[in-house]
Amino acid sequence: WLVVDRKVYDVGEFSTRHPGGHRVIGHYAGQDATDAFVAFHNDKALVKKYLKPLQIGELAPDQPSSESHKKESLLADFRELRCDIEKKGLLKPDYTFFLLIFLHLLILEASSWLVVWYFGISSVPFFAGIALFTIAQTQMSWFQHDLGHCSVFRKPKWNRLMHIVVINVMKGLPACWWNHLHNQHHAKPNCFRKDPDLNMHPLLFSLGKTLSMEVMMGMFGSR
Repeated sequence: WLVVDRKVYDVGEFSTRHPGGHRVIGHYAGQDATDAFVAFHNDKALVKKYLKPLQIGELAPDQPSSESHKKESLLADFRELRCDIEKKGLLKPDYTFFLLIFLHLLILEASSWLVVWYFGISSVPFFAGIALFTIAQTQMSWFQHDLGHCSVFRKPKWNRLMHIVVINVMKGLPACWWNHLHNQHHAKPNCFRKDPDLNMHPLLFSLGKTLSMEVMMGMFGSR
């Protein structure tokens, strides 16, 4: 069960069919998911049609919808800021900007190969090609990030199609893998055991007293 706009929904069976993956919903089990719902879904009217049959009740008037550790004033400020941003149209995509981004990625990628093909593999053209290729691939990472967030086109299907072209074809990575991990990251950013971006310990990162304690307990707790 989870809460959206003070309405309670049973999403147990639906979670297996959820386009964003069942873990994203599972991370909000027993919690208020209103802000995550608003952030993840562009066409909220359409999504609410799927939610309506899953509704099993509403919170009582005296029942708070947010968790006790969250500040109501901070949530209110955040929601007011988001509404203001939407009214000003700051979330609307600029097609010209993204078209130029894509074209310059194609030019960089093609240039990296043409330099080596035309000038050979001596040191200067070889490292020049590496530099161009590295810049292109790095910029593609950010471009596919915007596509994965459905921020480039108004319709999600065009974002998903272009996302596959950029990350699958041009970068050689699976779009479904990236979306699965990144959706969880934005559903519960920087939450230990829920944000996959933090699951890099104990070999890479173990920062902060809380995380370090969790890691140590995991490694030596059974001893």
